[in-house]
Amino acid sequence: MINLAGYKPKWYVLCRQLKMVRKSPPTKSSLPEKSREGTVLTAAALTRSLQPTEFPSATDWSSATPISFCSDWRGERADPERSTEVRVLRSPDTLFLRFDCRYREIWTFDDSDPNGRRDGLWDRDVAEAFLQPDNFGSRNYKEFEVSPNGMWVDLQISEAPRRDLKSGLRCEVTIDSARKVWVGVLSIPMRSLTTDFDPERSWRANFFRAEGRDPHRAYLAWSPTYTPEPQFHVPGAFRPLKFQMP
Repeated sequence: MINLAGYKPKWYVLCRQLKMVRKSPPTKSSLPEKSREGTVLTAAALTRSLQPTEFPSATDWSSATPISFCSDWRGERADPERSTEVRVLRSPDTLFLRFDCRYREIWTFDDSDPNGRRDGLWDRDVAEAFLQPDNFGSRNYKEFEVSPNGMWVDLQISEAPRRDLKSGLRCEVTIDSARKVWVGVLSIPMRSLTTDFDPERSWRANFFRAEGRDPHRAYLAWSPTYTPEPQFHVPGAFRPLKFQMP
């Protein structure tokens, strides 16, 4: 069990695997054509080898150009106090995602599986990544979530029943309460994402945040989905994720 009440300003959690969880099915959306491409995120190539349990250093992350967002899922109601920066690094065998999240408040679950997995993580504060290495435009993609207290889920989303991705991910979370920023880093084995990684071939991706309690809960998106109600599962809104060559 992880209890937020006892967290220190900086700490981390190592994460491994999860079991299947349930979510509402993906939905389609009619998006303006100009919103389908938008900003491109590039995964910087790591210039050094890491140990199996090592995370990138601040110097490593400085080579990754971030994207940022603070508007809701409709591209409206910008809130700089809940802004999010996303950076991506890659090695031949690992994809690293980093979320730098400004927050107004922190609301998390206080219980999880021993390894940090938590069903229904999206019902509290969370940062999310949807990654689509191929089958662009389909409902087949990977979903990763991390919370401010180090809980996580990873899922295979598809037309078939959703399943445990069993990615073997690890995560590291720190909270700077003075600056009101939490940082979540995910280390995801490339083999769980694709069996044929080609850095010259772009993927599709989208990134999200959810924070706070109803009726003032914030649903924030990098690429807006433009659905009537908050909904992140809109593959048509995914944007390009490119890979820097070494």
